[in-house]
Amino acid sequence: MYLAISKGRILEESLKLLERLNIKCEESPMDSRKLIFRTNDKNMKIIIVRASDVPTYVESGKVDMGIVGKDTLLEKNSNDLLRLKDLEIAKCRLVIAGKKGVSLVSNMKIATKYPTITQKYFQSQGLPCTILKLYGSIELAAVLGMTDAVVDLVETGNTLKENGLSELKIIENFQLQENEEFAISEEENTITILNRYVDESEIDLDKSKIKGILQDIYKLAREVAE
Repeated sequence: MYLAISKGRILEESLKLLERLNIKCEESPMDSRKLIFRTNDKNMKIIIVRASDVPTYVESGKVDMGIVGKDTLLEKNSNDLLRLKDLEIAKCRLVIAGKKGVSLVSNMKIATKYPTITQKYFQSQGLPCTILKLYGSIELAAVLGMTDAVVDLVETGNTLKENGLSELKIIENFQLQENEEFAISEEENTITILNRYVDESEIDLDKSKIKGILQDIYKLAREVAE
């Protein structure tokens, strides 16, 4: 099976999680430019991709599972993906930020790499806005006056403060415990879904072994969350 993991902090914390299950890459993804890594389990390979690409690879069916931030899934807004478990790693929040004194009003110009989430939020508030999509250093747009505010992920908020910006509104707080938005029904628990997925797949591998690995990952994730 293939497990896709997004680059950055999530990769580092995911590898630690897998190591607790005695699953290790033959060489460190942190020190290599390779994209596909063999592990000490012959049934599992890990691929490293950009966060925004993880859902696409899983949707294609070429990758069995992925580990990625909730922000990426919300931005993707796909009905073809099933969120199995919040691993409680890489905690952060998605906020609207701007210079002090800025208020949320109609017809604002907002810089972000999350246009779908941003548009949806401002529409829910009855505030039409213009979105400028950027891919990095989002805060700079507000600092230079290119936009009225920005929508971006923050962990401590120090980067905003160092650039003279303040949090105006929290859109999504990923530091809070998972709500019921993606909860699985009582009649069909996560393990059942995982097992059925493996049974229905056309992989030429030991399916019982794969089921065991997935169940171990899920159980460990529950322990970490608790």
